[in-house]
Amino acid sequence: MKAVNRLFAMLGSLALLCIASGSVAEENIDTQATLSHFQAASQTQPFFDSAYGYAVFPSVGKGGFWIGGAYGSGTVYKAGTVTGSAKLYQVSFGLQFGGQSYSEIIFFQDKRAYERFTSGSFELDAQASAVALTEGAQAKAGTAGLSASSGQQFIDASYTNGIAIFTYAKGGMMIEASLAGQTFSFEPRN
Repeated sequence: MKAVNRLFAMLGSLALLCIASGSVAEENIDTQATLSHFQAASQTQPFFDSAYGYAVFPSVGKGGFWIGGAYGSGTVYKAGTVTGSAKLYQVSFGLQFGGQSYSEIIFFQDKRAYERFTSGSFELDAQASAVALTEGAQAKAGTAGLSASSGQQFIDASYTNGIAIFTYAKGGMMIEASLAGQTFSFEPRN
């Protein structure tokens, strides 16, 4: 476990060095554009109506060759109000090659799920599942298996352990059959 934590810290430091500094205004524009995109998707609309809160990551960069990693920063909301910022770190092991960029949103069903996330030590293991939203096609992956559809079909997404996760691919190409886990940090808004 210590080796995994060190690997998360190393990848996080490397990601911080690789990311160009941007202004808060640019981050807000990206966050609002990403929120608008997720709010327009029929799959996520029910979650915006019922969720206690959510965390949105406008741009997560991911890459790997056998061992991979991902990093992104985002904004956390409760009842539609910004409560802080978050960082996403991911480490993956297995068959993988390439790089990609995606947006991610995590909905918190209730206060308990929100507080677990904002405690600062929230982790998603390989058993968590995410629904991928793309134009005309969707996919869902998790321990229950894989499913995909195209056109206007609706994916039956629901909360698992108080959270629901959606992603939207922005670009890149990655071939992957790996085991990954995400960890998050939270910084309350002052």
